[in-house]
Amino acid sequence: MADNKINIRKLEADLWESADLLRAGSKLTSSQYCMPVLALLFLRYAYSRFKMVEAELLKNRPSRGGRVMPVEPNDFAAKSALYLPREAQFDYLVNLSDDQPLGEAVNHAMTLVEEQSEQLTGILPKSYTMFSDELLRELLRIFNNKTLDEIGGDVIGRIYEYFLSKFAKAVASDDGVFFTPKSLVKMLVNVLEPNQGIMLDPACGSGGMFVQTGDFVNAGGMNANTQMTFYGQEKVEYNAQLCLMNMAVHGLNGRIISGDEANSFYHDAHNLAGKCNYVMANPPFNVDKVKAESASAAGRLPFGLPGVNAKTKEIGNANYLWISYFYAYLNDHGRAGFVMASSATDSANKDRDIREKLVLTGDVDVMVSVGNNFFYTLSLPCSLWFFDKAKRLENKNRVLFIDARNYYTVVDRTLNEWSEWQLKNLQAIVHLYRGEQDKYKSLIKEYWNALSEHAERHDNTAWQDSEMTFEKALGILDSEEASYKKYIKEQQDTLKKTKGKKDKDELKAIIAANEAELAYTLETKDLVNEALWLTSKFGLDGEYQDVLGLCKIATIDEISEKNYSLTPGAYVGVAEVEDDGVDFHERMNEIHAELATLNAEANVLMNEIMKEWETLNSK
Repeated sequence: MADNKINIRKLEADLWESADLLRAGSKLTSSQYCMPVLALLFLRYAYSRFKMVEAELLKNRPSRGGRVMPVEPNDFAAKSALYLPREAQFDYLVNLSDDQPLGEAVNHAMTLVEEQSEQLTGILPKSYTMFSDELLRELLRIFNNKTLDEIGGDVIGRIYEYFLSKFAKAVASDDGVFFTPKSLVKMLVNVLEPNQGIMLDPACGSGGMFVQTGDFVNAGGMNANTQMTFYGQEKVEYNAQLCLMNMAVHGLNGRIISGDEANSFYHDAHNLAGKCNYVMANPPFNVDKVKAESASAAGRLPFGLPGVNAKTKEIGNANYLWISYFYAYLNDHGRAGFVMASSATDSANKDRDIREKLVLTGDVDVMVSVGNNFFYTLSLPCSLWFFDKAKRLENKNRVLFIDARNYYTVVDRTLNEWSEWQLKNLQAIVHLYRGEQDKYKSLIKEYWNALSEHAERHDNTAWQDSEMTFEKALGILDSEEASYKKYIKEQQDTLKKTKGKKDKDELKAIIAANEAELAYTLETKDLVNEALWLTSKFGLDGEYQDVLGLCKIATIDEISEKNYSLTPGAYVGVAEVEDDGVDFHERMNEIHAELATLNAEANVLMNEIMKEWETLNSK
C-alpha cells in the first residue's frame, strides 16, 4: 500500500516537472498555460474511462449475423463516462504523423468532446494552435504515461487535482488570485458530513468544495450525482471553466453560473434562498465598495445590512454580507461551513450587532481558528465557521470552539496544511461534541488497523506484544527508524568504495528499497504520534472534555459575557508551556560561546585563503 502511494506521488511530481519545464521553455505565463494543460489531462482521463467502459460493454455485447453490435454514446452515459469519437481519443492524437497540424487536431478533439456533454459546452479551450506542434506533441507524450492505466483507480482525477493546486500557486503568483487549500476544504466537508440534498457554493472558484463533497459522499457508499444537486456561482468566467472541468474529471454534474449575473452580492442566481441543505464557500475577504441599495434589494439579509458609509452609500466591509447570505440560503435543517477572515469573529459596530442576532438563533455550531500560511501566497490566518439549523437539543445553546492555530503539518517554509490524520482528529473533537462516541471509537480502530498493517509488513517479534499500546508502538518505530538509517548509511559508504557497474546498481537498488521502507516507517510514526495526540486528551473511549489551549464548549450566556465574540482563543485559553529543564540564560551563554568559536575558526580560514590568493597573484 505504501509503495503504491509513493509511486503515485512520484508520478505526480514527475508529470508536473516535465510539463512545467515545457511551460518555462515556451515563455507562456501560468495563466496562459493552465487551462490548455488541464484540458489535455482531462482528455487523458476521459480516454482512460472510455477504454475501461468500452471493454466492459463489449464483454456482454449482443451480436447480429455474427457481428458484435457497436457501442453507443448512451451506453457510456449510463456508466458516468464520456463517449469519445475516434478523433477525440487520446491515442489518435498521440499517433498523428508529424506532417499533420497537431494544434488544429486537438482543437477539433475538444469540440467533439463538448458535443458529448451539455455541461462542457463552450468550456474546453480551443487555443492549441498557439503552441508549437513540437511542444504540444511532447505534452501529449508526457500524459500518455502507461503508469496512469497500470495503477488503476481515479488516479488521473487525483493528478488533475495535483496539477490544479500547483497551477493555483503559480497563477496566484502571476495574478494575485488565491484558491482554497485542499485541507481547509476537507475540514469543511468533514464537519458538515453531507449525504444528500442541495449544495451551493456562491463563490465556487475552481470547484474544490464540490469535488471534496463528491468524494465524501462516494466514500460513504453512495453516488454523489444521485444524492446531491450541486449549484455554483462564480463571477470570474475563467474560474467557472476550471470548476466545470474539475467536476467533469471527477464524474460530477453541476449547475454553474458565471459572469455579472453570478455576482453573489447582488444576485441569488439559482433562486436558492431558504432551500439549501448545505452551503460551503471561501468567499473573497474584506471586500469594500459594495452598493448598499443593490445589496439590500437582493435580499438574503435576515439580520440587516452591515455598516454603510453615509456619504458613499457603500458597505465598507462585505464579510457580514457573506455571513448573512450563507445563513439565509439554508433550509430549516441545513448546514453551512465557510472560510472567513479572522477579524470577522470579533469585529465591532454593526458587525457586532449582526453577530449577536446570529448567536441568539442557536444555530452557530462550531468555530475553528486556523494558523498562518495555509494559503499558497497569503500568510493571513483565518477562521472556519459552521452553522447547523438542526443541532441536537443539548447543543442548541452551545458552541464548540477549537483553536487549531498551533496544530498543522509544515509543507515548506511558506505553506502549512492539515494531514489526513490531523483532519480526522479535529473531526473527532466535533464528533464528541455531538455525542457521537461511536465515530470516535471507529477512528481509534482505524489507527489500530493502520498500525497492524505496518506490523504485518515487518517480521518483528516486538509487534507481537498482546498488550500493545501507542506508546510502545512509538518506541518500536523509533528503533526501526534508527536501524534503517544505520543500514542505509552503511550501504552508502560501501557504494562509494564500489567500482563495478553491476555491483553499484545492486547497491543503489538496495538503498532505494530501504529508503522506501524508512519513508513508510516515518509515515507510520506520524500516524502513531497523531493517535497519541488525540488519546492523551480524550482517552481511548472518547470522553469529551474542554482542553486548555485547544477546545471549549461555551454557552450562549458565556458568549454574551464576551460581547458576542466568536474568537476561539477568547474561550479556550492558552495551554501551559511545559518546562523542558533547560536554563535559558545558561543555554544562551553556551550558544554565544559556540558562535565565538565558529567565528574564530572562520577568521583563521579566511586568513589562510587570503594568503593563498596573494601567493597566486604574485606569481
